[in-house]
Formats: sequence, C-alpha cells, structure tokens
Amino acid sequence: MAKTKAEKKEMMIVKESEPHEVVQFDCLAVTNVNVFPFKEGPTLGKTKAIASVVLNDQLQLTNLRVMDGANGLFVSYPNDPFYKGEDFRTIYHPVTRQCREHIENCVLEKYQEAISA
Repeated sequence: MAKTKAEKKEMMIVKESEPHEVVQFDCLAVTNVNVFPFKEGPTLGKTKAIASVVLNDQLQLTNLRVMDGANGLFVSYPNDPFYKGEDFRTIYHPVTRQCREHIENCVLEKYQEAISA
C-alpha cells in the first residue's frame, strides 16, 4: 500500500515531535538518599562514603561513591567490573548535566549532614 507525500510528511512530523515530548521533564526528582560515610583509614583511599539514591520513588541507584578529588568532593558511579578496556565504563550514569548535578547536590548535602552529626 503506497503512501502519498502528504501522509509521509505527516508521519515525519509526528516522529520529529516525539523527542520533544520526552524533554518536558526537567529532571528526575531525588526522593530518598542514604549515605554511609567511612571512618578515615589508609585502605580507603579517596572514597569517603557509599550512597544509594531513589528517583521518583520508583528507581533506586546503588553503590554510588562519594570521592575526594582534586577539585573537591564528587559522586562517582559504579564501574563495570567485566569491562576489558584501558579506561573505565560505568554501569549507569545520568545523561544530562542537569540530572547529574541534581543527584550530586543531594548526595553531597546528605553526606555533609552525616559527617557533621
């Protein structure tokens, strides 16, 4: 069944508009954060804590690490232990900078609360 040019054009418009519908969500909301700080010790290196985050009360991210880097504290995502490359490959990570900053701010805020208590 052959489609007319108008039908093909209409299909293209629908397909082009689909990604814009997904963008309407600014960022996933962090609804729960658990941070487990480590006591200082020589074997831990730059890892300061382990954290888990729940997004929109529906998705849990575990094994996030609070790390002390050259530019201060940051959140590191778990690496694939079976990856055989020279660099590291994360198992999951935020795609947008806005989402990464939102998760990092929530985790670091909770970390500061945990170590000050």
